[in-house]
This record gives sequence, C-alpha cells and structure tokens, in this order.
Amino acid sequence: MLKYYTRACNFYYGNQAKQLIKKKKALPLCGNLNTAFDTLEIFTRNKKNISSKFVKIKEINNLSRHTQKKIKKDLKKICLKRKNFLFNVDFSLPSIMGILNLTPDSFSDGGKFNKSSKSFRHISKMINSGADIIDVGGESTRPGSKTINPKIEWKRVQHVISNFKKKYKKTCLSIDTRKSYLMLKAIENGANLINDVSGFNYDKNALKNLKKFKTPKVLHHMQGTPSTMQQNPKYKDVLLDIYDFFEKNIQGRLKNNNLIIDPGIGFGKTLKHNLTLISKISLFHSLGYPILVGTSRKRFISQISKKYDSKDRTGGTIASIIFLLLQGVQIFRVHNVTEMKQGILVFKRILSSWWETNILEQTG
Repeated sequence: MLKYYTRACNFYYGNQAKQLIKKKKALPLCGNLNTAFDTLEIFTRNKKNISSKFVKIKEINNLSRHTQKKIKKDLKKICLKRKNFLFNVDFSLPSIMGILNLTPDSFSDGGKFNKSSKSFRHISKMINSGADIIDVGGESTRPGSKTINPKIEWKRVQHVISNFKKKYKKTCLSIDTRKSYLMLKAIENGANLINDVSGFNYDKNALKNLKKFKTPKVLHHMQGTPSTMQQNPKYKDVLLDIYDFFEKNIQGRLKNNNLIIDPGIGFGKTLKHNLTLISKISLFHSLGYPILVGTSRKRFISQISKKYDSKDRTGGTIASIIFLLLQGVQIFRVHNVTEMKQGILVFKRILSSWWETNILEQTG
C-alpha cells in the first residue's frame, strides 16, 4: 500500500508572496501572507521503495483522483493559520525559547546558573533580549548522560519553577523533563508548556497523570535514550520515519492535545540525518502543528566546521536558524538569546529591503 507525504517548497516572501497569493499563483504557509509557496514535493512510500517528485500547485488537478484527495488534505493543513494556544506566544512570528540548564553536567553550560541569584539574572537577561519562552531543565540529556532521581531533579529546578511566575507573569514557562513527578510540580507552579525529549515514552504514567490538565506539550523525537541514542542510529528514511512517529502519536495517544512538534536534532541522529531534517523541515507543516527546532551549540555544527569550531557555535547556530526561518519554523530553542534575536532581526530587515527592491525592479 502506497503512502503519500507532502512538503511545501519554493518559497516567496514579503510583498512578492502577497502578490502571488492574491493572483492565486501561490499559497500562504501556515496562514502567513508574508510567506508563500508554489511547489510541492510529493513523496510516495511502500514497504520496499521511496520516491519523490515536484509538482506545481497549478498542476495538482492533473494527478490521479486518489492522490489529489490526500494532497489537498495535506495542503489544507499546510496553509492553515496556527491557533495561538501557548501562553503569550504568537505562532505567526518567529519565537525564541531561551534555555536555562540547572544541571552540573550539561554539555555547554553545566553548573553555570545553579545558584538562585545567577539563575534569575540570566532569565531576566534572556527575556530582555527577546526570549518569548524560558525552558528550565534539571537533568542533562546530552549523548551518554544517565538519568537521575526525580526528587534530585526537582531540587535542582525548584527555586526557579516555584518563583518564576511571581517575577515574570507575562513570560511563558516551559519545564524540560521526562518525569511526570516534575511535570505535575511545574504545572502546580504555573508552567505553560511540557517539553519532554523522550516524546512521553520514558515515564509510562506521564500522559495518564497529565490527562486532567490542558497544558500544551512538545512532542519531541528521540531514537533510544540519552545514554544510547548516538550509538549508530539508523532509519529506513529519517525524514519519513519521524513524520510517521509524529502522525502516529497525533492520531493516537496525544489526540486532541495542543502540541508543538520537534524533530529532535542531535537526538539519535547522525550528521546526515540532521542535515536531511533541517533541509526538508517544511514536510512537517503538513501535520498542522507549530514546529520547534533546537540546533543551538549542537555537535553537527562542529562536524561541519571542524577546525573552525568555537565554544558557543554561534555562527553555525545562526546559520541554521536563518535557514529554518525561511522554511516557516515557528520556535527556536537557543542558549544565546541576544545573538539569535539580533541575527533574526537583521536578516528579516535585509530580506524586507530585498523584497521592496525586487518588486520595484519587476514593476519598474
């Protein structure tokens, strides 16, 4: 049995996008009139083979009736404006999730912000620099890391979680944990988002315990566990396998939940896997949910830059974020909020100037 997948591609931006949408030559991405597309990459998959072809929007009616039905269903989700279900976050704009690691062993900033005074200084800095969400974690999930007792994990984050909403009433609070013990504690203290890198697979009681709450969740993909995930990860097709993982969960155990999907860059993926996911990230828009991606300081940047690697990997992080921004990704999880916000603002301004010049040249 053939399965079809639909990826929006060949994007236009700004006034050019608006004009093409108005002339019905392109369609809006996620309801955003500033980003349009006029081409689809259609993947077909059976048990043995995977193939793909590019089809212009205007050529969809030339496809078989069965294919048209599936593609038009996907198109509806791709074009649909995302509902703003997350506290004080607008999915029509790029949003920044600032990372606060309260761990002694995280790969880049372990132990740096463990003291309460340092934690809140850093949170204030991130918010003032443009962070829309603060993601607080007390357990390292870097490759090779081991799990810790939930009570130890809670002890690490308690001083921040229990006081966050007293200090930052208008900022979205996310708890980064795999354990329902912490999820529930965080919700009691006003957490707005549950970010579980295991995709709610580690704690088998998590979804049951969260059932009575309507707190939005990040559906994150990870192959294996942090201690094993980088030991020769394999996929039949990384892009379509992860799409199938999302689709199965969205239609099954996480049905009717407010979800944000995260393909899990660096979580059980090789360099090739990561680059495939980043380059074709727009496939996931056909699921109909906002997309979150975390490339900040990830190892793939070092694997590409080699001798030009740097401690914070700021250049590689900004480069990946700009590419993802052009594909319509809504949320970026980062360490260096100031630099990322600056990069996004400057790029958008340059792109806006280019739109205006390009339109004037075309109409002049």
